[in-house]
Amino acid sequence: MIEFQEGYHTYYVYILTNKAKTVLYTGVTNNLKNRLQQHKDSLNPNSFTAKYNVHFLLYFEKFTWIQLAIAREKEIKGWKKDKKIILIKTINPELNFLNNLFE
Repeated sequence: MIEFQEGYHTYYVYILTNKAKTVLYTGVTNNLKNRLQQHKDSLNPNSFTAKYNVHFLLYFEKFTWIQLAIAREKEIKGWKKDKKIILIKTINPELNFLNNLFE
């Protein structure tokens, strides 16, 4: 019998935007603080987030199983922008930048 217990790791699905809040980016990571800094530093200058200056955190979910986090990321990525905004507003109704939670 397979028994699912709480995982030992923490994974995050997150949604970022640019300063004007015109673009959304969904990603997954095991270290949100470091990942936010990587987006801010534009380590890959050809990436979507670097091109559109996307490094402001609007939303995140925590997982203990990477498989669930990846599945959730794919689910959210398949949504239209309006549906993503509705999701974000469930925890962040004013669409405030949440980066300071991970500084």
